[in-house]
Amino acid sequence: MRLDDEADRALRALEATGLTRSEAIRTALLGEVRHRRRSHELAAEVAALEGDEADREEMLAVARLMEALRAPG
Repeated sequence: MRLDDEADRALRALEATGLTRSEAIRTALLGEVRHRRRSHELAAEVAALEGDEADREEMLAVARLMEALRAPG
């Protein structure tokens, strides 16, 4: 495996926490997969919420109410 300077510094930073090289690489790989999976899940959730017309109307109604209750100023 060849690393560029930035990746090498990141790996060394993980190793400096006491992880072995193998543990550091495993931790980084699994962390990236979890991050990407969560990003995908959030994007799907946002798309579902944006597609829910009743939810959007309620959100707008709440925003209008909050604006009406805001102190003048």
